Amino acid sequence: MPERNPETHVIDFRAAEQLLAARDPRGAVQLLDSVIASHSENTAARLLRARAFFAAAQLRPAELEFELVLEREPDNAFAHFALARTFERSGHPERATRHFRLAAALDPNPEYLKAARFDAEG
Repeated sequence: MPERNPETHVIDFRAAEQLLAARDPRGAVQLLDSVIASHSENTAARLLRARAFFAAAQLRPAELEFELVLEREPDNAFAHFALARTFERSGHPERATRHFRLAAALDPNPEYLKAARFDAEG
């Protein structure tokens, strides 16, 4: 196996983005594992891995990654929205609502506002 270096990790990250776009989330996770093993503080890699876990229907790992991203970046509207979708998909709508609303409060993206359902009770 070739030696892993920072350039290799950048290549792996970009390849993981392409794999996720090509609907191969498990392949993306495999590439990102080595990136994160060497750069655990890399929030972008963790966010991409969370998205890949979600796309692969690995909801608990996705939840953990999104939560880690939010510990580091509590104002990341996309991470709140994605975590909410994860909770929604795993059958926890009450937990989802909180994060949908946080996402909408941080970014008035129409998709976030619609999901937040501010006009609904709850």
